[in-house]
Amino acid sequence: MKGYIFLVVTLIVLLSFSQKTVGTEIVDIGESKSIEEANKGFWEDDILKPPPNTQRSAITDGDKLWTSPVPYVLDKDLEMNAKGLVLKAFDQFRLKSCFDFKPRDSEEYYISVKKLSGCFSYIGKVISNGQNLSIGANCDSIAVVEHEFLHALGFYHEQSRYDRDDYVTIVSENIQEGREHNFDKESNETTTTQGVPYDYWSVMHYGKDAFTNGNGSTIITKDPKFQDVIGQRLEVSPKDVLELNLLYKCNSTIAFQMQCSFSDETMCEMTSCSQSGLAWEMVTKVTGGPMSDHTNLPSGSGEQGEDAGYFMHVSTASGQEGDSAWLETHRMSLNREHHVQCLQFYYYHSGNMSDHLNIWIREFQDELDLKGTLRLMGQITGGPTKHWKLHHVSLNATEHFTVEFEARKGAGSSAGGFSIDDINLSEIECPHVTIQLDDFEPLLNSSRIGTFIYSPRQYSSGGYAYRVAVALNNSHFGLFVQLVSGENDERLEWPCTERQVTFKMLDQNSNTQLQMSKQLSITTDRRILTDGNYLWGNPRQFGSSYVDDTGETIFTGTLFGRSSFANENELKTREFLKGGSVIFTFSFQDITPLVNGSALPSPEVVPAEIKYPPKDLNRGSCASSTSTPKPHQTTNESSFITHDPMMETTDYSNSTSDPQMTTDYNTTTLPPPKTTNESSFITHDPMMETTDYSNTTDNAPRTTNDSFTTLPTPKTTNESSFITHDPMMETTDYSNTTDNAPRTTNDSFTTLPTPKTTNESSNSTSDPQMTTDYNTTTLPPPKTTNESSFITHDPMMETTDYSNTTDNAPRTTNDSTTTLPTPKTTNESSNSTSDPQMTTDYNTTTLPPPKTTNESSFITHDPMMETTDYSNTTDNAPRTTNDSTTTLPTPKTTNESSNSTSDPQMTTDYNFTTLPTPKTTNESSFITHDPPETTDYSTTTSDPQMTTDYSTTPLRANKNHG
Repeated sequence: MKGYIFLVVTLIVLLSFSQKTVGTEIVDIGESKSIEEANKGFWEDDILKPPPNTQRSAITDGDKLWTSPVPYVLDKDLEMNAKGLVLKAFDQFRLKSCFDFKPRDSEEYYISVKKLSGCFSYIGKVISNGQNLSIGANCDSIAVVEHEFLHALGFYHEQSRYDRDDYVTIVSENIQEGREHNFDKESNETTTTQGVPYDYWSVMHYGKDAFTNGNGSTIITKDPKFQDVIGQRLEVSPKDVLELNLLYKCNSTIAFQMQCSFSDETMCEMTSCSQSGLAWEMVTKVTGGPMSDHTNLPSGSGEQGEDAGYFMHVSTASGQEGDSAWLETHRMSLNREHHVQCLQFYYYHSGNMSDHLNIWIREFQDELDLKGTLRLMGQITGGPTKHWKLHHVSLNATEHFTVEFEARKGAGSSAGGFSIDDINLSEIECPHVTIQLDDFEPLLNSSRIGTFIYSPRQYSSGGYAYRVAVALNNSHFGLFVQLVSGENDERLEWPCTERQVTFKMLDQNSNTQLQMSKQLSITTDRRILTDGNYLWGNPRQFGSSYVDDTGETIFTGTLFGRSSFANENELKTREFLKGGSVIFTFSFQDITPLVNGSALPSPEVVPAEIKYPPKDLNRGSCASSTSTPKPHQTTNESSFITHDPMMETTDYSNSTSDPQMTTDYNTTTLPPPKTTNESSFITHDPMMETTDYSNTTDNAPRTTNDSFTTLPTPKTTNESSFITHDPMMETTDYSNTTDNAPRTTNDSFTTLPTPKTTNESSNSTSDPQMTTDYNTTTLPPPKTTNESSFITHDPMMETTDYSNTTDNAPRTTNDSTTTLPTPKTTNESSNSTSDPQMTTDYNTTTLPPPKTTNESSFITHDPMMETTDYSNTTDNAPRTTNDSTTTLPTPKTTNESSNSTSDPQMTTDYNFTTLPTPKTTNESSFITHDPPETTDYSTTTSDPQMTTDYSTTPLRANKNHG
């Protein structure tokens, strides 16, 4: 079935007063009637029996409850206006509750909506093969339709609650004779309130004069301020909806997607991003306006939010033309089969005339689609405003989608920007026209009686031209619609029939689910006026005329509506008047399919009018974009680098270096210096007195558990090298240290990695994929890549605490973390990456040692530390370590064209030690290794692919390949 097209127009009203009201025929449909008045002469009440109970709140018999969606049929004799109102009531139930409705297929139990004598319904699901619900003459208002459907869903009247005497007084002497039973009260054994407090605002409550004999009110509220509230016929109240959801044990909604007022500084899962200097900010006021958020503006009742509220703002006072900032909702999925959504929000424009606000949707094909497809759905342009303005944008997403607000700076200077607040998104149709009248009370009181404020000419989906009007009558006001001549008149069918026009005075509550607006619907027909013309005939043939701003002569038809739609007292209830502004919305809807059917097709959304076409539609979403800070790096062909960490009593606890690292529980890693050179002089002299090598594992990838230590062997692979290492360390505590390698570590362990030497043509990557948990410390070295460099490292640190240190790698850090990154230098012909993907949480510190990569370099490393404890040490290799482990890795040297990987895949468990032997592979090399005195080699395991359990000590001799 072909859908219909609708337009949404928001009017920033420049008061346009009609010059041709005189002579135009006005038809006033008069006041609406209450259910009691509509049923007069037909029914004593609007509840059909069975069941005999007449109390609320709701039935307790589960067999009488419906299953959503409830099947229904619209009888062919039901008035067209009532048919359209039933569907509008269904949309309100979908928006506010978990209940839905569907045209009947072949269900045994369904609701048959008819025009019978009056307004009435049964309570709950009680009649098979079509349960009657009557919307008779004078019953066609949305509040009455909702009232009767709540009866059908299981609700009684509010004033029949068993606890009603605490809230109202029933004045028996004022009740019509024979109608006393309408005020009966039953016990709580046959009804339930679901624990919901008594609701004066309930659409199920009788009015104060219900069934009165003329001697006064029949119901008096214990709280006087609600005396004129009871019996309201606006919409279902929030408590009505709450009780409905509790009765049917559900807490979701069918058509509601999201709401955000930025209360308590929350972003409602929204994200913001920018490709320029512009940015969305959460603020409470802006110089030049607005001075407060929209949510907490004072209402007509004088109520105002206690605290200053927040809203989102983009300043266009700085930046360049074309700069923009984006605000993006979370990704949403559709709940309904018809693909139409309504975005409603308030905006304030305090910037330049050329600044504009674009509204986009981004649709995603599936969960793997991160970029999506952008479509521009609306654009706000024009001059600055002095009040918050309501705006609607019609959407037609068919896939998972987000909504994105783009504030874009135009040409010229600006002293403000764009602000937005009170965002609502639902899967129902937007109104077609919006009129906002600011400073309405002074306008109403000062205007001449009979003053009409007209909208610009609008076009319906079928091409009919019309306009809507607000009639000001001093203490009250009316709403009207009028056909006017248009560009399609010659091809249209006249009279214009089966078009339903809905007027609404909007309750401006920030949440559309809590709104209770006042509305009126009328439907065009074939009615004939006294002059013989159709009421909804072609205005060119009998209407008055006026000349518009463009010089066009426009003919106008009959004004049709209600001259006393609301009065000044009603205006001050709810949030109809907010911040001095009142808002009216209008819809002009083709309901012709309801002549013989029970449903309408999904509307079609036409492209929005775009004044400033966008230039770039390929940008990714804010949620998919990331910003990763990079560590300090140095690349130079000729450099002189000196690092002297002479730090006394220095506490590096709770520090984490660079980006992308996540650190858990006091972790520290200390990596060794590394050298890559064709011709280098390297000295290694492990003259360590009183050194304990117990529980040591050699330099290989492994998994280690339960308090072990690893000391790897020095290895040399070089064409021409002389390598000496002298770790003369005095009273240095390397406990809880993890070397510079990919690993996962848990529970208080320490790693000290080995110096490595890699030749000119090597491809070296250090420390990938490290994850460290529980008391680990990582200290990566500075790295230098230079063709000609002189590098000196003297770690003479007295009483230095390296606890809780993590080396220089991309990481993410939580809970009081500090990062001290290492300078890095990358060689001309090397590809070096250090410590990627390390994850460390909680109190991490990073202190890197020096690293050198050079074709011609002189490198000296002299850690003069005596009484060194290498216990619980794990060498420089990928591994997973648990429970108090320490690693001391081996120095490695790799030849010019060698591809060397040491110690792969070793797994070690339970208190063992591995001590690998020094290895030398060199064409021409002189290698000296001086092992420590008083060394305990117990429980030692050598190099690759070995698994050692429980005090195993294989030792391997030196090998010289030359």
